[in-house]
Amino acid sequence: MSSAGPVYVVDGNRTPFLKAAGQPGPFRAADLAVAAGRTLLARQPFAPEDLSEVILGCVIPSPDEVNIARVVSQRLGCGIKVPAWTVQRNCGSGMQALETAADRIRAGHSSLVLAGGVEAMSHAPVLLSQEMVGRLGAWNRAKSIKARLRLLAGLRPRHFRLVIGLLQGLTDPVVQLNMGQTAENLAEMFGLTREEMDGYALRSHQRLAAASDQGRMEEIAPLYAADGRYFTEDEGLRRDASPDKLARLQPAFDRKFGRITAGNSAQVTDGAALLLLADAATVDRLRLPILGWIEETRWAGIAPEHMGLGPVHAVEALLRDRNLRVEDIDYWELNEAFAAQVLACLKAMADPAYCATHLHREQPLGHLDPDRLNVDGGAIALGHPVGASGARIVLHLLHVLKQRKATRGIATLCIGGGQGGAMLVSRPNSTMDSNAKD
Repeated sequence: MSSAGPVYVVDGNRTPFLKAAGQPGPFRAADLAVAAGRTLLARQPFAPEDLSEVILGCVIPSPDEVNIARVVSQRLGCGIKVPAWTVQRNCGSGMQALETAADRIRAGHSSLVLAGGVEAMSHAPVLLSQEMVGRLGAWNRAKSIKARLRLLAGLRPRHFRLVIGLLQGLTDPVVQLNMGQTAENLAEMFGLTREEMDGYALRSHQRLAAASDQGRMEEIAPLYAADGRYFTEDEGLRRDASPDKLARLQPAFDRKFGRITAGNSAQVTDGAALLLLADAATVDRLRLPILGWIEETRWAGIAPEHMGLGPVHAVEALLRDRNLRVEDIDYWELNEAFAAQVLACLKAMADPAYCATHLHREQPLGHLDPDRLNVDGGAIALGHPVGASGARIVLHLLHVLKQRKATRGIATLCIGGGQGGAMLVSRPNSTMDSNAKD
């Protein structure tokens, strides 16, 4: 049975994003998603068991959180009959979960879905080398003390060298470049200066500070830790950020010639963002409020070494398919993996040569107004928990449209491995905040 009607975003919620501090944070990934989901579901007029399914994006769940969506659904009280599954598209995982949920609703398979993303990057595993794993296997197979003594005698310092899972995961295995090095490629490609990048980073912090002070970050619900600590705001915000402080930071990926620093890059963070999606019949039956609706999603593939330009290609496909122009979009959320990456995307969209060569367009996409982009800051200030960011930017974009009485927005992000995703959302009129039957 197919449902051709709209897919509504009923409500959404996220945790504060907590900055990784060199050790495991107070919450594991499932804890974060449960905290976001519990607050969200508690204010709904239906029970968790009424959900059709739960779909979450996550890149690095712990070994005891495999299919983390099912773990979360059970802890939220959804019951054994509600199916739950996990999707993975690197940085686009949270957006992939939303698109998959929307597709399931449009196809008539589901009517009410909890979807989003989560990541506890501070809990990324620390691994043993393959050589050491092989020696441990030989130890288990050894049948005598003499054989085990020989294995012990053969151990060298290199066998105890640990593999940092997070660093491994943020390195593309095909081109052997980490994400920061791909950002350096874009800085060189478009002639971006360190001052431009630091200036963009400073603006991200300033905009997030203003949004927080003015109560615009209304999608955040507090987190409470077992030791009594509580968290109400994104920890990455630096209210004291300044051009001088940013300029003093050393390049992180190319020590001699690089321009990418910790200050103009997204922060390593833990967090979750969840949304409730429903079809029109469910909205009508339960008299649910409507935050907006998901129109369409597009994905694109590009060279992994230029992965930061993925949003340009995904946005171009989305605008072309919907016969829209850049200026037809009221507000944009472009995930700030790196200041260089965002600035490069803006330059590529407006560059006739890039658009002709790589997008096969006679005219460039156009100039994206900075006053309509990431108006409340982005990942440079608040962090980028990779599995959650795709859902976070969609959720916040819907709130931006609501607060500014706008109707159409695009959320887009680059994806490690050489991809980009873009989602078109809308709020067609001012009555969207009222109950669907009013």
